[in-house]
Amino acid sequence: MSSEKRKNKCIVICGPTASGKSDLAITLAQELGGEIINADSMQIYKELEILTSRPDRNDLKTVPHKLFGVRKIINPCSVSIWNNLAQKAIENAVSRGCVPIVCGGTGMYIKYLSTKLATVPNIPADVRLMTREKLMKLGNEKFYQELVKLDPQMEGKIPLGDSQRLVRAWEVFEATGKSVYAWQAVTPSKTDLTVCNILLMPDREFLYASCDRRFLGFVDKGALNEAKTIRDLELDPSLPGMKALGLLQLIDYLEGKINLDAAIERAQQKTRNYAKRQMTWFRNQLNSDYTDHSPHTGRHISDILQILIKFLKT
Repeated sequence: MSSEKRKNKCIVICGPTASGKSDLAITLAQELGGEIINADSMQIYKELEILTSRPDRNDLKTVPHKLFGVRKIINPCSVSIWNNLAQKAIENAVSRGCVPIVCGGTGMYIKYLSTKLATVPNIPADVRLMTREKLMKLGNEKFYQELVKLDPQMEGKIPLGDSQRLVRAWEVFEATGKSVYAWQAVTPSKTDLTVCNILLMPDREFLYASCDRRFLGFVDKGALNEAKTIRDLELDPSLPGMKALGLLQLIDYLEGKINLDAAIERAQQKTRNYAKRQMTWFRNQLNSDYTDHSPHTGRHISDILQILIKFLKT
């Protein structure tokens, strides 16, 4: 397949957590000469390796992987930031004759993949720090009141309990002089990217069992040490990366609040709940070109390859 045929085309492997996306993406990348581009909002953080099931050394040696572990957890990644990074990664892959294979379960990343979003400029580190210190000092309610004085457009736009969005609104206005609401109101423009969506939706019972087994595997691989390292950074709990599945439960164990069995059970439950929400989102929001309901071992690889080869050639 020539790079000309592949121009402006991208394969997406998506679905709920623990559905086997990564394994399928690696198999397809080997068959098609592909490069895997991360579309998981947690796998992008450097400090979250085990708990997000990031590709291991063998995976990285097998096929090229991009946008995995490229941001520190202290630097939040928004949809627009990821979108900008992904567009560049796709263009770079195509320019080298590789098939871009976007793989992940973050629905909003997938939804806007073929859309060019307005990107808020990088927020200086001192502004980020000042904003988070202000929130901790004032508390959410007073912080919100001050935010509305600074940026009246935000009145009624953010729930008081949403610390992450409150901080984001303040720091964007502080750094750019422009409301985050105004940035979001910029009309997105469509790119010329054509996408083929492969959706993995295994049986719920199988998926839940896979979630449970996988988290036990995380613990065996050293997830407790990973959680301890992150806890010791004393990060703002409102940071997106702090919401990684299982992280807070393991930190609770490390701090003596619950025993290990309880931490594991709660983390598994959180993971199953998240998988259920993902299945609902993908079922209602994504137009898939092919949906595979089989478990990992029974995946219809030949059917998927046939669809993708036709997609890349036309």
